[in-house]
Amino acid sequence: MSAIITVENLGKKYTLRHQRREEYTALRDVLAESVKGVGRRVAGMFSSSPFTLHPSPSSEDFWALKDVSFEVNQGDRIGIIGRNGAGKSTLLKILSRITEPTTGRVKIKGRVASLLEVGTGFHPELTGRENIYLNGAILGMSRVEIKKKFDEIVAFAEIEKFLDTPVKRYSSGMYVRLAFAVAAHLEPEILIVDEVLAVGDAQFQKKCLGKMEDVSKEGRTVIFVSHNMDAIERLCDRVVLLKSGQVASDSDAVDRVIVEYLLGSECLISKPLWEKENSINSNKYFDLLAVKLYDFENKLASSVISNDFEVSLIIEANISVLDKSLNIGYVMYAENRKTVYWSCFTDASEEYWPQLKVGKNILISKIPYRLLNEGIYTIEVMASLHNHLWLVEPGKFSNYISFRILGGLSDSPFWFSRRPGTIAPVIAWENYRASDLEC
Repeated sequence: MSAIITVENLGKKYTLRHQRREEYTALRDVLAESVKGVGRRVAGMFSSSPFTLHPSPSSEDFWALKDVSFEVNQGDRIGIIGRNGAGKSTLLKILSRITEPTTGRVKIKGRVASLLEVGTGFHPELTGRENIYLNGAILGMSRVEIKKKFDEIVAFAEIEKFLDTPVKRYSSGMYVRLAFAVAAHLEPEILIVDEVLAVGDAQFQKKCLGKMEDVSKEGRTVIFVSHNMDAIERLCDRVVLLKSGQVASDSDAVDRVIVEYLLGSECLISKPLWEKENSINSNKYFDLLAVKLYDFENKLASSVISNDFEVSLIIEANISVLDKSLNIGYVMYAENRKTVYWSCFTDASEEYWPQLKVGKNILISKIPYRLLNEGIYTIEVMASLHNHLWLVEPGKFSNYISFRILGGLSDSPFWFSRRPGTIAPVIAWENYRASDLEC
C-alpha cells in the first residue's frame, strides 16, 4: 500500500532569545549615568572609534523536532504521544502546512482537515453557518458538497440555536464542537486532531472518538494527539512516541508504547528486584528495603512460565507498627497500565494477618497458579493507614518491579500463546447429564 503521508528527516529549529534582566535603578543612578555619558561622548570625540558597543541579548537554537521520519498509509489510525514539549504540536502544525520545517520534507496526498487548537480555521466575525461554508471552501469543496453535509454538521455540533451568531460569542466548548464537526464531516482524506478535544465534555469526547472510528472505517486517515491513553488505546492501531523532538518508538503494539510513555522504556525490560538506595525512612511506621519476585524454585525471576511464583516485600518495622490500621500491599498492572488487582496483607480475617515485629520483616504474597495471561506486568508497593492516610501512594512508581509471563497457560493442545484478556485462569469444568439434574 502506498503511503499517504511521508515524513523524511524532518526538523524544526527555533531561535530562543534571552533578554538580559535589568537591575533596579534609582533616580540618582540615572542622573549619575547621564553625567558619565556626557563624559564618554566627549572622550569619544578624541578616540579612534566613535562607536560604543552594547551587549546584545543572548540567544540559542532549540530543535523542537530533529530527524523525524515515518510513513502513514491510507486508513491508518495513528496516535502521537509524548510529554509536554516533546514536539507533538509542532509536528502537527507542519503536517497541516501551518509551519514550514527547517530541515527535511513532508509529502502528503489528499485533503487535510486539522483541529489543532480552539479558534484555528474560524473567522471570529462570521457566524457558525458562514464558517462552515468557509472551511469547506478552504478544503476545496463546492457549495453543493458542503450543503449535503450541512445538516449533519449542525446536528453533530448541537449548535442549532446559535448557528447565525458570530463565533466570537461562542464558548470554548461550542467552538470545539463546531470545529470538530466541520473537520470530520467535510470528507477530508486526512483528519488531524490535537488535544483540543479535552475542552469538550465527556459525552462529546465519546461522540468524537466514535466519529473518528467511523472516519477510519471509511478508509480515511486519522492522526490523533492526546494525553488520554484510554482514548489512544481505543482509537489507534499504531502509536508514535516522541521524546525531546525525536521518535522514541513507532509500533502497532499500542499497549507496549503506552507503557513506555507512562513508565519509561526501562519498564519494558523485566526487573525482578528493587532495592532502596538510601537509609532515609519514608514514614514513621516502616522503611521499605526491597521488593523481589521469586519463581517456584525460589530464584529471582525476570520471566516465568505460568507456574507458582511470589512477591516478597522486605521492610524494616518501627515500634509504631502496633497501629492495627497499618496496611501494606501492592498493585498489579498489565502492559496497558490498567490495574489488574490490588492485594494487601489485611485482606484476610484479622486473625490471619501477618504479625509485624520491630526490625526486619519479609511479607510474601503468592500469585495463584495460571492466573495471569502472557505479557509484561508491573508490581508497585503501596501502604496506608486504612481510610485515613497514604504512606506509600500508588501511581508514583518509585518502587516497582516488572516481569514477563511466558506461556504455560493451560494443558490444552489448542492454546500455545496469549489469550484475549488480562487474566487467563484455568477454571474447572464438569459434565452432567440433564437427567441427573432433574428433581
